[in-house]
Amino acid sequence: MKSRLINSAAEKTYVVVFDEGDEPVRGLLQFAGQERLGASRFTSIGGFSEVTIGYFDLEKKDYIPIRLREQVEVVSLTGNIALNDGKPKVHAHVVIAKHDGTAHGGHLLQARVRPTLEVLLVESPEDLARTTDRKTGLALLRI
Repeated sequence: MKSRLINSAAEKTYVVVFDEGDEPVRGLLQFAGQERLGASRFTSIGGFSEVTIGYFDLEKKDYIPIRLREQVEVVSLTGNIALNDGKPKVHAHVVIAKHDGTAHGGHLLQARVRPTLEVLLVESPEDLARTTDRKTGLALLRI
């Protein structure tokens, strides 16, 4: 285990609200670039009209996509933004619920918002960086 204090001062907190049809991963990347975010965390709730989540296959070193093309509730969407090769990279996991209450979860690869997605994003004052791990192929936080 590794740890490092990255904030002992006040943090900036943003509210980002996505509208119907917006793509949240792309939108968070745009927002992070616009605000020059080098490290932040976020939580979100809302809904999607379609979503692709991923399950990471360690042997293949790639995500297995799981596509849902139906209206779902975003029960929990959490993640962070850190720098990867000097550019913001979103790492997000999501749990969604279908109309019958069954839940699915995984790495958020892509989604389309419907009707809204409400994001609370907290910026850390110190940047975090990701580097590609040779063993897994994942861009992992370097601390």
